[in-house]
Amino acid sequence: MRSIALIAWYELHHLFLTKRGLISLSAFGLVWFLILRYVIYSAPQVLSITQMGSSMTGFLNSSIINNLITWQVPELAMFWVIMLYLLPIFCVVLTADQTASDRARGTLRVLHLRASRDAIYFGRFVGQLLVLFFLTLIALATTLVLVMMRDTSQLFPALHLSAIVLVNLMLVLLPYTALMAWVSSMARSARQATTYAVIIWIVCSILTGWLSRQFPELWILDMVLPGSQVSSLLTLSGWSTLSLALIPIVQTALLLFFGRMIMQGSDW
Repeated sequence: MRSIALIAWYELHHLFLTKRGLISLSAFGLVWFLILRYVIYSAPQVLSITQMGSSMTGFLNSSIINNLITWQVPELAMFWVIMLYLLPIFCVVLTADQTASDRARGTLRVLHLRASRDAIYFGRFVGQLLVLFFLTLIALATTLVLVMMRDTSQLFPALHLSAIVLVNLMLVLLPYTALMAWVSSMARSARQATTYAVIIWIVCSILTGWLSRQFPELWILDMVLPGSQVSSLLTLSGWSTLSLALIPIVQTALLLFFGRMIMQGSDW
């Protein structure tokens, strides 16, 4: 456990002390600034009842729209929708190189002199989650600043909603990070790991879609892919969103199991 904690902490440390980490941080900051300025900032107007029909009906169904309108803090409602779709994409790119490059350079053998394969594998996974948590926290904090600039009386409702959003976003990111841990254990570069992830995603999407149509009783296949619960999350509110928490937890456990098997059997 100590080795896992040290490796995880190094991953967070790595974000601020390497060129690649700073580039990733800068890219996220730039993209988030644009979203914050041109989307989150205008959320009170966009999510008003009179504007909602014309601005968002095109890509959100009525049950999701009705749910978002009820949010007490519109900036956080907009944050919720955007991050549910943006963060998984960023997660796949950011966490693709958990062990791949070290395998190509041969440095995994050096790490293995001081830590077990499990410690390296799970330490990198936990470390990437810490990085994602930190980035999500920054984005959430800047959104709260916007809320306070508009109406300071919404501080406590905003803090309550922020806790709900943060917990659920991390649950959504769990299986994506585990997927990249799995494919990274097979790859020799971040690009190769991303390619593997895309191939697995496409194949599984086609296969589960076909099986679901042929055998409707196998409805559980709809929950195989990471993020399968996102559309349902958007129709829920408050802590009732945790009713879907078991889906990403089970997905994460299975994906980590597959990756661990490959990590244990691979020849470095």
